[in-house]
Amino acid sequence: MAKLIEIHPDDPQPRRVASIVETIRGGGLIAYPTDSSYAFGCHIGDKRAMDRIRRIRRTDKNHNFTLVCSDLSEISTYARVDNWAYRMLKAMTPGPYTFILPATREVPKRLQHPKRRTIGLRVPDHSLVRAVLEALGEPIMSSTLLLPGDDLPLTDPYEIQERIGHEIDLIIDAGPTGIEPTSVIDLSQDTVEVLRVGRGDVSALL
Repeated sequence: MAKLIEIHPDDPQPRRVASIVETIRGGGLIAYPTDSSYAFGCHIGDKRAMDRIRRIRRTDKNHNFTLVCSDLSEISTYARVDNWAYRMLKAMTPGPYTFILPATREVPKRLQHPKRRTIGLRVPDHSLVRAVLEALGEPIMSSTLLLPGDDLPLTDPYEIQERIGHEIDLIIDAGPTGIEPTSVIDLSQDTVEVLRVGRGDVSALL
């Protein structure tokens, strides 16, 4: 059964942050709150953890994972960003957006879209996530915690424990989250395309 830990959302306790990082580095699968909804998180490129997420969510090998980054400088390590795209990223991060961008060679091929060679990247506006990313020193591989048959992601850590606690390693309780996933914006071509309207305001792009 997954361990459930409570942590302060605005001033995360360093010892508990270190415990989260240790779980991720050790190949563990976590459920953690973000500025949109709960998400699965694991070490970048961990094939076993990716397969666990796919099994829980019942998705196929084409399921898109997202790299959750600490800031824009980290994004540029994993994606090719043109000047116009960078200006948009700068205006909209941190926040509840996922951006689809051409992947660099730093991104494991299993994380990229199999045909387009793109990757989803985001910079969340959440103190706990920023603290974990800073301590980890690299992005978290992530996927929305949306279970088969559900219309919305889970938001209650105790419900997460009840439903999938036997399939993951750690659940983080940092207070309430939203119920909407991120808005997804494709910047991989020469145009801007909104692929999903979620918590992030995209009215100016529609």
